[in-house]
Amino acid sequence: MTFAGTPRPPRRWHHAATELDDFAIVTYRVCAQRLKEHLPEGFMPREFAFDDGDTGALVSAVVFRDRDFHFRFCPPARISCGQINYRAYVTAHGQPGVWFFGTALDHGLVNVPRTLWGMPWRRSRIGITGEWKAAPARWRMTADDSDGTSLCEAVEDPTLERMDGFTEPLAWLELLTHPTIGWYPRRGGTVGTYSIWHPPMRPRRFTARSARFTMFERLGLTTADSMPHSILAQPTLHFDIHTPPGRYTPPAVRPRASWGGAPVPDHAAGEAPDPGPRAAGSRRSPPARSSP
Repeated sequence: MTFAGTPRPPRRWHHAATELDDFAIVTYRVCAQRLKEHLPEGFMPREFAFDDGDTGALVSAVVFRDRDFHFRFCPPARISCGQINYRAYVTAHGQPGVWFFGTALDHGLVNVPRTLWGMPWRRSRIGITGEWKAAPARWRMTADDSDGTSLCEAVEDPTLERMDGFTEPLAWLELLTHPTIGWYPRRGGTVGTYSIWHPPMRPRRFTARSARFTMFERLGLTTADSMPHSILAQPTLHFDIHTPPGRYTPPAVRPRASWGGAPVPDHAAGEAPDPGPRAAGSRRSPPARSSP
């Protein structure tokens, strides 16, 4: 059984691309009810039945070093910096995807998504190293910000086969490594959305020697003593980012979106691209129109 990934959407001039090095998905098992308290109306945690007889939800810290990030209309910026995305596996009015609590970035560009699109990004000092040719391979990260110090040190364990909470042999591969739609809290209480694409991962299984992510502790989802449910990692991975993000409208009140009279191709219906703050004197993008 293999996972072939998803078709690559057409790349637009306003999209971005990047290479992600020393990439790892550090996942925790958490209480589904506590997670639900952090989600908007209509969003629900995906729940899993674990080997100990209990059920719960999953959240992940996705850690990597950005390399050569650039918008397609610009040459590569030659930026290399650490980044951590904090996400939960959810459904939004029945649609599966991930909820982003926030992002930590070790670069001054953190102000761009925060200012333009109201995304919950903040500055953090992040260090990431991967010793992929060691026997066993090793991976390590540290991050320092206003929440305190986060860390994870892990070693490869090729003997791991089953993934607790998943009955199908590789069902975890699609759910944990290949969500392409996500939502996030915008300033003002609204919800934003964006999408990405990457080739299917061929992750290696790691086991944590030590781990702590203070973002999840602040949310009441983990404690300083919590250990990861799983760690999936690989040396590098390409990402397409379908910028700009959109503003999410629940299906019950969602009109059919258009942008300049044409359907918006890069977001689900009703998720119109968000151009960010409008410069004085500039023209406003055409509003979404309802279709019969």
